[in-house]
Amino acid sequence: MIRLIIRLWRNISSRRIVQYGLLLLLMILASFAEILSLGAVLPFLAVLTAPDRIFRHPEAQPFIKALALTSPDQLLLPLTIGFALAALIAGAMRLMLLWASTSLSFATGADLSINIYRRTLYQPFEVHIARNSSEVINGISTKINVVIFNIIFPVVTLISSIILLTGILLTLLSVNPVVAVSAFTGFGLIYAVIIKITHKRQVTNSRQIAQESTNVIRSLQEGLGGIRDILIDGNQGVYCNIHHNAELIMRHAQGSSVFISDSPRFGMETLGLVLIASLAYLLMQQPDGLAKAIPVLGTLALGAQRVLPVMQQAYGAVSKIQSGQASLQDVLALLEQRIPEYAGQSVAEPIPFHERIALRNLSFRYTRQSPWVLKDIELSIAKGSRIGFIGRTGSGKSTLIDIVMGLLQPTDGRLEIDGRVVSTSNQRAWQAHIAHVPQSIFLADSTIEENIAFGVEKERIDHDRVRFVARQAQIADVIEEWPKKYDTYVGERGVRLSGGQRQRIGIARALYKQTDVIIFDEATSALDTDTESAVMQAIEDMDRNITILIIAHRLTTLKNCDQIVRLRDGHVEHIDNQAEISYDHNTLVEM
Repeated sequence: MIRLIIRLWRNISSRRIVQYGLLLLLMILASFAEILSLGAVLPFLAVLTAPDRIFRHPEAQPFIKALALTSPDQLLLPLTIGFALAALIAGAMRLMLLWASTSLSFATGADLSINIYRRTLYQPFEVHIARNSSEVINGISTKINVVIFNIIFPVVTLISSIILLTGILLTLLSVNPVVAVSAFTGFGLIYAVIIKITHKRQVTNSRQIAQESTNVIRSLQEGLGGIRDILIDGNQGVYCNIHHNAELIMRHAQGSSVFISDSPRFGMETLGLVLIASLAYLLMQQPDGLAKAIPVLGTLALGAQRVLPVMQQAYGAVSKIQSGQASLQDVLALLEQRIPEYAGQSVAEPIPFHERIALRNLSFRYTRQSPWVLKDIELSIAKGSRIGFIGRTGSGKSTLIDIVMGLLQPTDGRLEIDGRVVSTSNQRAWQAHIAHVPQSIFLADSTIEENIAFGVEKERIDHDRVRFVARQAQIADVIEEWPKKYDTYVGERGVRLSGGQRQRIGIARALYKQTDVIIFDEATSALDTDTESAVMQAIEDMDRNITILIIAHRLTTLKNCDQIVRLRDGHVEHIDNQAEISYDHNTLVEM
């Protein structure tokens, strides 16, 4: 656990580290305030029971002379005021410490969440397709909360408790060393035994919370994401049951952790009362028992009132840290994702592209154990050409396009632009040339205009260009019939639009980027024949310096292509020139 906390510390910014240093200083000051408040109790209670003894005490003489006191009765007011001030200062310091600890813990949690999101977005494409998004979403939302409440804040609380306990112990040692040492040792051993007994249960709870919180997120994503099919099939009960099982296990583990963390407090308070009652009995057996007993008992009672909650805080902190261990491991895995060198740098200057894209003896597979998706691909694409790709499902078309876009790195061979090899060091400079229209268009729950200019800050959107590309994508007439036109909200994932409308907005988005390589990955599959023809004609009328790559299942979609590349089982089976192809509206590529 200590190693995990050290790893977490390495991911905290230097600014926060300085703030934690200041927080440590505040903890020490709060400890001194506790010493002051406890130290003020003994003379205050003593002056209530035996003011003459205090008035004659040698150590009290400087205080008496400074205030020009002439009788024991005059001690009560200044000592009452002193005790009240000490209590107020201690209370204010503890309140300030709580505010600073809470604020800094949550600020650190925000930093970690932002860092995870940033690192995740910069991960290579193969990382994203290899894991479930619910793991990342749960890490950024739920598990970060676990780290705040069960790791960061408890660690801060534990350190603060140790410092406060040290100050209280030093004060109580001056009152009654035997009782102070006995109480601290006894209570400390009891808490240590409880921690030992509950450790395995807390670790189990930790794993269940981490695992089932991911399952809860996954069940929500799948249930709400597939709501159309769920309503049609009437299988709501299946998804309710999945969510029920995950939620129940997670909440049971959380409840168990809270009970283990909080329950010892009641037993310790009882033991504290028994200890004070026993001490009172022993003191009363001595000569002048009452006069001696009340100040000592009062100080120890106030000390116990301070010690027991602080000890409980320390124990609760250790218990929570144990229950957050598994979530911390998951969060650290996300925090320690490697981030590329270009992250945070200015937009890359496009690498020169004047002649051709070339695939040289290119092969690809996702892992060493998986089969080859592409094998020994040799292909040359001249700048400004229109190239179509066809082949059965699983022939490698989309993977080939992902490599051309720099999303995947070849396992063997290379991708070259004008003879220059594209690698991880310059892939962003190549991707600056590319716009992509996938088969399934992602639309944010914002306006039409913001979705066309996706990724551009709202105040920087070029409104004229939005309208121009909307006309090119054959969607402008539809948009301009709506009351709010380009300010119309599309709903979550474009739910208020038809499939064809979503697809045309995706095409307009690609055109808005004004790149010189546009890739259509079955982008017109949701369009009717007439709209598809109009869109493809608009694409054909574009600047001939723009290179267009098209994956399609209908040969008619590719009728304006210069060449059609046929893929089979990861190999280039044949490359057809335009003159060699006969088109039929009903001709589909083999699926």
